[in-house]
Amino acid sequence: MPERPQALFAMTAQNVPHIFPPEVLARLCEYVEIDPTLVAEDFTDPRVREALARTEVLVTGWGCPVLDAAALDAAPKLRAVLHAAGSVKGFTTPEVWRRGIVVSSAAAANALPVAEYTLAMILLAGKDVFAFRDLLRTRRAFPYGGIVPGIGNFHRRVGIVGASRIGRRLLELLRPYDLSAGLADPYVDEAEAARLGVPLLPLDELLRTSDIVTVHAPQTPETRHLLGARELALMPDGSVLINTARGSLVDHDALIEELRTGRLTAILDVTDPEPLPADSPLFDLPNAFLTPHLAGSQGNELARLGLTAAEEAGRLLTGDGLLYAIDHSVLERAA
Repeated sequence: MPERPQALFAMTAQNVPHIFPPEVLARLCEYVEIDPTLVAEDFTDPRVREALARTEVLVTGWGCPVLDAAALDAAPKLRAVLHAAGSVKGFTTPEVWRRGIVVSSAAAANALPVAEYTLAMILLAGKDVFAFRDLLRTRRAFPYGGIVPGIGNFHRRVGIVGASRIGRRLLELLRPYDLSAGLADPYVDEAEAARLGVPLLPLDELLRTSDIVTVHAPQTPETRHLLGARELALMPDGSVLINTARGSLVDHDALIEELRTGRLTAILDVTDPEPLPADSPLFDLPNAFLTPHLAGSQGNELARLGLTAAEEAGRLLTGDGLLYAIDHSVLERAA
């Protein structure tokens, strides 16, 4: 086995024991020399700068300081950044790529709980669970007699906006169900859609023909208010919008107006702004179901992120290619 490289944690210190619980930390330590008591929250800290001078691998996470030229100058031996979270846009700079430093992300691991959350919401929305739960609480008796028309998940049409890691994972999770999925993504061609096993539709057609629309596109200048008043108006009466991507992809003013008519239902794990102001109408609208950005990795799911980074460290040590290396050429249009 080759000699283990020197590594350093760079993230919010309180996150380290959650992302790297003892068994995951032990796995990481098989592949790198790392001090779990030294965590870089500020690259100008004297102790951190001393460690940076010998650091070959940065193990990063939420709260990682920006890797600008000054930070990288202090880490002349740095050759890899293993990010135990999703997007690397918040802390990487062009200088990272110019210096040939390889960057890996646990975005694929973080995609799984988001896709699981979305699947659960699709199935619950198909049964109109949220409305019937409120009716049952209010009436303290069954709010219907016999068969309930208009609900169910047999051949319900699900429109997926964005073939991101989460969108693709969701497509996999949907396969065992009697649901009909469609995809809208300007960067996917017919051949790739066929490989994914889903019809490729223009966004407008997907919105017009879906019972449930779920958003999984990245946040970029081009996707701001991707779903505005015109697009929301295309959705059929009684349809459901799910957003677990970023709040800015949906024009919230337009959405509130649609929700006030009672025509649509929205399930929002993300909002714009986030958190919402206390007086936001979304808190009180009966057809808006809000959760506080829970879909991504939380609780015991955080260990999956650490394990992904540890496994990447193992590949780095043995000289195998990193499984989740970031392709800088497509970073601008990725999450």
